[in-house]
Amino acid sequence: MKKIRNYQIFSTIFILVLGTLFHFTYKWSGNNKIIGIFSSVNESTWEHLKLIYFPMLITIIIGRFYFGKNISNFFCSKTIGLLVALTFIIIFFYTYTGVLGKNIAIIDISSFFVSVLLGEFISYLLIVNNFKCSNKIAICVLILFFIMFVLFTFNSPKIGLFKDPITGEYGIISSK
Repeated sequence: MKKIRNYQIFSTIFILVLGTLFHFTYKWSGNNKIIGIFSSVNESTWEHLKLIYFPMLITIIIGRFYFGKNISNFFCSKTIGLLVALTFIIIFFYTYTGVLGKNIAIIDISSFFVSVLLGEFISYLLIVNNFKCSNKIAICVLILFFIMFVLFTFNSPKIGLFKDPITGEYGIISSK
């Protein structure tokens, strides 16, 4: 139990730090398209989901090697936590901006931190309570999201979730 708790604390800190860095790495790289796959390439809500997804994916992979098969529900519990974090960001952002009529940077940043804490806490609870779920389905969900993040970085659907509110453009191609 203590080992899992400590890993979750490490994981949370790692995700918060790396996710924050991923907000800037695309521009720091001189707009390198490979870096753009993992980093936010514009200010759209979708691109900000990468700041959660990729660091969490890294901690899921590291955790699987660390715990081996000792935690039978590891992949699915962590994937559910990831989905909770992503969903929180979307729902919270569109709710509060709908009420206020604008977004506020400090609230956006705070919601990132809350979403990571919430996702990691949920996954911890699922792990320690031995929640029964399918690791195979979880792996498929992780792969599907990976494909969507790659695909939509270069070919974004023309809907609000993918629209940069500052430039009005979509994805990496239109933000050259």
